[in-house]
Amino acid sequence: MNFLITGGTGFVGKQFIQTFTSQDHHFYVFTRTPEKYEATSEITYLSFTHPSQELPQIDAVINLAGESIFGYWTAKKKERILSSRLETTKKLLTYVKQLPKAPSVWINASAIGFYGTSDEKQFTEKTTEPGDDFLAEVVYQWEETAREAEKSGIRTVFLRFGIILGHEGSLPIMRLPVKLLAGGKIATGEQWMSWVHIHDTVQLIMFAINTSEIAGALNVTAPEPVQNKDFMKLLAKSLKRPYWFPTPGFAMKTVLGEMSELVTKGQFVIPQKALDHQYTFAFPQLKEALDDLASK
Repeated sequence: MNFLITGGTGFVGKQFIQTFTSQDHHFYVFTRTPEKYEATSEITYLSFTHPSQELPQIDAVINLAGESIFGYWTAKKKERILSSRLETTKKLLTYVKQLPKAPSVWINASAIGFYGTSDEKQFTEKTTEPGDDFLAEVVYQWEETAREAEKSGIRTVFLRFGIILGHEGSLPIMRLPVKLLAGGKIATGEQWMSWVHIHDTVQLIMFAINTSEIAGALNVTAPEPVQNKDFMKLLAKSLKRPYWFPTPGFAMKTVLGEMSELVTKGQFVIPQKALDHQYTFAFPQLKEALDDLASK
């Protein structure tokens, strides 16, 4: 298969390409600086100025690009978080429309932030009403922009990522206080964390590409969310560190500002569509996922 990818040099994109390069696929990766990367027999780096007619038939488009949500959420940071996603998606839509033949599927990154936060509700892909906070608005606008592919007759999937556990992303940040022997629950510890191992993340992307019945929202989370207090306890155990000092919510708010809601609030999300289509999780339970990552 031939893949056209944005965000291919980021955490998830790199892992996806690395996982599937040995399976007779070719990856055309959009980047602002293609000259910085060395092409291989399986990977071509290009910019949006590359003539679309020079590409072979593209089977799948994967749109993962966007400003990192990590960092203090100033007004300018929040604007970059939103605009980077919308602008890249619009550019990609324009480019794809110029291809001689439309791809079979458009895979668009999204997030469980769509649902907002709650201590009581359980969310599946059947939940269609977005939350009312900043991230919910970003995700809603991102999905609506990408829906133009769907209107063009391309099967479109919105990957609503949970907390992706790997050696990049949020896990190294969460490990730090534990490694410094100050790990404990954050805020009340009751908030739900809907997580997923990076292995299942990239496998679910390919599963969505290969499963023609899947369209619309797809929750990319493990089937067993856990509360923060249990997550931090298992994380400490996997690192062979004590589970000690809790971090008050107000302290996180002081240090991180509005971004603190990523760790002080949560949501209980079930990957119902993946389960209904018989996807088998390699890491359905948190202990095995954390032990696997700690061993590497």
